[in-house]
Amino acid sequence: MDKVIAYCGITCSDCGAYLATKKNDNAQRIKTAEQWSKQYGHQVKPEDVNCNGCTSEGKTNFYYCQVCEIRKCGLKKHIKNCAYCADYACERLNKFFAMAPMAKTSLEEIRKSR
Repeated sequence: MDKVIAYCGITCSDCGAYLATKKNDNAQRIKTAEQWSKQYGHQVKPEDVNCNGCTSEGKTNFYYCQVCEIRKCGLKKHIKNCAYCADYACERLNKFFAMAPMAKTSLEEIRKSR
């Protein structure tokens, strides 16, 4: 499977929702829903664990992707991900990096290799 990087730098292709969708794996959906419910303190239902990656348009995305401001910005700018943005790294992205430092590492690696 090819590596899919979200606008924010998260590796979609490593995400439980993405993997469950690609494999149509209900056990993975249940496991991911339980994990995210505990991790984020918000009830996630297995039937909601479906996603084709945040950079996909017109396909199924995890519900948060529909309201994600970073994703909305990337779609509007028609960029592959934030590593390709002229405004990198914006305030919104820097706030996200505080919660997900691995996403920053991912985008920094892409920026270096362009």
